Amino acid sequence: MTLRLTDEETEALRRRAELEQRSMQEIARQELREYIETHSRAELLDRVLDEELPRYAEALRRLGE
Repeated sequence: MTLRLTDEETEALRRRAELEQRSMQEIARQELREYIETHSRAELLDRVLDEELPRYAEALRRLGE
């Protein structure tokens, strides 16, 4: 896999890496893991809600009255 960054993105990542005393690759990989984890959780929650909310729609409607 090749990740192409703009010059500005590369420079920002380089500065962040220097500040944190970590490699640019380490920072990019960590951020990618966090992105995947966050979005995976959101997708799972959306799927569960899509499947379960209709089951309880009547009860939820009554609670809202």
